[in-house]
Amino acid sequence: MIDRTLPIEPATEPVPLQRSAPGAPRGDTHRDYARLATWIALTDALALIAGMTIAHAIHPGLAHTRWTFAVVLAIAGVVWVIVFAFFQLYSFSRLSPAQEFRRILEASGIAVLVRMLVSTFVHGSIGALSGWWVVLAWALALLFVLFERRTWHKHMGRLRAKDRLSFRTLIVGANQEALRIARTLAPKAWGFRTLGFIDTGTSIVASGDGPPLLGNIIDLSDVIETHGIECVFIASSAVSPEQMKRLTRHLRRHDVEVRISANMTDILASRLTVQPIGDLLALSLRPVRLSGVQDLMKRGFDLAVASVAVALTAPIWLTSALAIKLTSRGPVLFKQVRVGREGKPFTIYKLRTMVRGAELLLAQLEGKNEGSGPLFKMRQDPRITRVGRWLRRYSLDELPQLLNVLKGEMSLVGPRPPLPKEVATYEDWHRDRLEVRPGITGLWQTGGRSELSFDDYVRLDLFYIENWSITYDLFIMFKTVPAVLGSKGAF
Repeated sequence: MIDRTLPIEPATEPVPLQRSAPGAPRGDTHRDYARLATWIALTDALALIAGMTIAHAIHPGLAHTRWTFAVVLAIAGVVWVIVFAFFQLYSFSRLSPAQEFRRILEASGIAVLVRMLVSTFVHGSIGALSGWWVVLAWALALLFVLFERRTWHKHMGRLRAKDRLSFRTLIVGANQEALRIARTLAPKAWGFRTLGFIDTGTSIVASGDGPPLLGNIIDLSDVIETHGIECVFIASSAVSPEQMKRLTRHLRRHDVEVRISANMTDILASRLTVQPIGDLLALSLRPVRLSGVQDLMKRGFDLAVASVAVALTAPIWLTSALAIKLTSRGPVLFKQVRVGREGKPFTIYKLRTMVRGAELLLAQLEGKNEGSGPLFKMRQDPRITRVGRWLRRYSLDELPQLLNVLKGEMSLVGPRPPLPKEVATYEDWHRDRLEVRPGITGLWQTGGRSELSFDDYVRLDLFYIENWSITYDLFIMFKTVPAVLGSKGAF
């Protein structure tokens, strides 16, 4: 029988950090990330300075000379970056987009609070700093930071496509979970390049399954040194508790990142906290259910944002209505019965984008359906008017649904509101998406719109319901803007 225990020296003996043998390939991923972090910290500071400068030009917060205002900007930029670093916003390899968005909101709020406290201390009164100026400066700085970070992420994506910013990765384990980890890490966009597996005694890896088997668990150090490994993923189901203890202790001696799979899918990291219980390390899952206080919070958020949105978009409504009326016969508003929360029907409002009597023509086009499941989608639908095609391209036809939000029939973010005939064909698991109010936008909007299959729609909806939070709603709304402007999957 093969001894698969790790060759661990007694804990009392000092063990030097092991690095790659001479001539072994070494990745420079950490150094590349550190270099990028420096540049991104600089652009973060410039984003704040730009926001404060524009806000000062519009509505001065305090009377400053040009020199003193420059000093204030410099200090504010340094504080901004320090707070961002405290929130680990420069650890890009460890942040998901949703986590980064949430932390930016939290960090920018703290930074603005620090700015207010400093002004209060210097000037002796909290009223010395205009509240309007603070709000305007924060909003502009936040907008600029989100924009420049999105630009940096696109740049990082291009680098990863060229196999840069990609950690040389080893997977400990060679079972079904290890194979799933390898498949998950395969897209270059994630920033990992899997070089192979380490067998822990439960190998099912065969030729053609992807990366090769590089050895067993007693070969771990040699494999790390030989291949210049920068990151080690441990498939938790492939190792015993005793092996896990020895692995983590052993890997601590190498200059590598260690990540352990939790075998939990469709859960946002923001819902998880680590809870030690004796010698057991448990992941505590924060419950999410859109009812009671949480439902009231979401409803209040919807009312506030929808009210402001109606006021801001009123000129677009009027312009679109005029264009519809002048170019085709029929009403400006299109009304249709949809299924809402808990299966209750309601009337949805949209700007009309089709010719009058379009629903009567649907039967003639069923054979040309490009959608999946109960959805009807057609790229070149002859029923769509010229103005309607433009409205759909930028989702302007959805604006009247803000009225549905104000009436409490819809939410700003949520599952797509289905037709009664679609619901009639639902499988049991599809009906879970009716637990919440339907939304104007959602993960389906940011994830491909009409290019997605029906089952993909539902999976995204259920993921949203499982992980709801106000911050996540803001994240989805922010992601919706470039998806709409880019007309991704719109037809």
